[in-house]
Amino acid sequence: MPHYSRLPALLLIATLASCATTAPLQCRRSEQALVTTTLYFGTGKATGAVTNEEWLGFLADSVTPRFPQGLTVTDASGQWRSADGQIVREASHALTLVHPDDAASDTAIDEIIARYKSSFAQESVLRTRSAGCVSF
Repeated sequence: MPHYSRLPALLLIATLASCATTAPLQCRRSEQALVTTTLYFGTGKATGAVTNEEWLGFLADSVTPRFPQGLTVTDASGQWRSADGQIVREASHALTLVHPDDAASDTAIDEIIARYKSSFAQESVLRTRSAGCVSF
């Protein structure tokens, strides 16, 4: 008996596998390939909220020395599910960094995340990363 019943599943797997491959980034001559990382910092903490002064101090002491070439901060509001299953809604800061795809940048970002979590008793910091072509 032929195994035609497996054909749809095999086609689906082949299709999904082809979606996972990405074409190499091809930037124009005036552009360079860089990575954009956005970090989302919640401001809620057990003793209230991270104040504007605390946030500005964190930027000055922990972020700017690691990324002196520049950054963008956007104030936001967000929500997430904590480890205990609760939905947490809070003011937040979105920090966008454009940087080379290298170990030094990754280490610096890991240090920023670790410092924020320990300084402000945060459970997590959301990190997104995408490659793109950039010109200045």
